[in-house]
Amino acid sequence: MTFVRVCGLGELEEDTPKRVELDGTPVSVVLTEGEVFAINDICSHANVSLSEGEVDDCHIECWLHGSRFDLRSGKPDALPATRPVPVYPVKIEGDDVLVSVTQES
Repeated sequence: MTFVRVCGLGELEEDTPKRVELDGTPVSVVLTEGEVFAINDICSHANVSLSEGEVDDCHIECWLHGSRFDLRSGKPDALPATRPVPVYPVKIEGDDVLVSVTQES
């Protein structure tokens, strides 16, 4: 697994998604409840950016149709989405937030 620095911890605001792109993959990085999560930024129901939605109770809500995804698992818990979105491993090293979108071979 290859981790890449996406931002500094101080650049993240609580419950405010930050969109980054890693190797062509759009990722939403979220600081919530004292933890940092990384989830694919594209809603599985419609091709819209999840980072434009709201974060609440460790979930991110798609702004267009209201689907909610668990930041820990990527699973939807509100329709119309029925398919999960990928989540990615996060490491914190000092003030650096590192994310991996590569899979082990």
